[in-house]
Amino acid sequence: MDRDDTTLRLLSTSDLAGLDISLADVVDTVEQAYRTLAAGRSDNPRKLTVKPRDGRSVSYAMLGRDGAREVVAVKTSYKHGLGEPRDKQHYYTTLTLYDDVTGLPVAMMDCSRIGSLRTPAVSALLARECAAPGATTALVIGTGTQGRLALPFLLTTLPGLERLLLSGTHPDGIDAVRAELARHFPGRDLELVTDLTRAAGEADIIVATSGPHTSAAVEAESLRPGATAILVGHGLAPSTLHRADRVIATSEAQMRVTGTDMADADGGFPPVDLELPAVLSGAADARTAPGQRIFAYNSGLVVTDIALGHRFAQLAAAQGLGTETSLWK
Repeated sequence: MDRDDTTLRLLSTSDLAGLDISLADVVDTVEQAYRTLAAGRSDNPRKLTVKPRDGRSVSYAMLGRDGAREVVAVKTSYKHGLGEPRDKQHYYTTLTLYDDVTGLPVAMMDCSRIGSLRTPAVSALLARECAAPGATTALVIGTGTQGRLALPFLLTTLPGLERLLLSGTHPDGIDAVRAELARHFPGRDLELVTDLTRAAGEADIIVATSGPHTSAAVEAESLRPGATAILVGHGLAPSTLHRADRVIATSEAQMRVTGTDMADADGGFPPVDLELPAVLSGAADARTAPGQRIFAYNSGLVVTDIALGHRFAQLAAAQGLGTETSLWK
């Protein structure tokens, strides 16, 4: 039937799981979203956060507009049981897209797969822009959702990487990381490390993706000259930020909201030298000297969710996936 303003395509977790998209396509989509934002054609307001005093849950709401795709979207995220093990937590995230040319809804979808792809893609872009010349060794800390695709995305933007190191403690997670690496880059293997401090000292690029209960906390003195330390979740000590030669963030405002565990004793942060959209636009270089130790903070910007979500909606529509519902009828 013809779509009108009463019809919405709902895309479930299983609908999106069946869509095939290359890592390079994800990286290109995310990079375009950042470039469009840097050009002033997109809007990415600061996220709204709600958290009860007892810390049992956290909720986010994010509104944005992608100027290249001319799409407006709202993303919501709700996690309950922050003090519980991961398997006992409840997490729901959705993305609702509207076509800003026709004024019609595009789709509402589960946003979990989008986040699981967008975040490591951003880390890979940060690594590409911040890595010292000739970087050959990457270390990933953590084997959860964000850790499992970190290495394949790093190899997508930095194909010259030779050593791939992994620090993890959960056997199932380690197996999942190995499986994803083999699926995307057959023949490549990783080294499982037990001495994190030593591994950090050997790595040119560190991507910390661990959960909040991790005991891993790489200190600044462990980093080699020229190292790039990228924080996605946990696994880096605050010293890696406060003693960095350069600080790059996807968004300085969001780092100050979501990165409070990295603040100093007075709750302060060092100034951010550059934000990633400006780097990707070519306005300035992330690294200005080979020996600089760079700290990079990866917090999601909703414009990247919008771009990738719209890409998924296009693929789903082409394959007839999803459920059409007359939500407003």
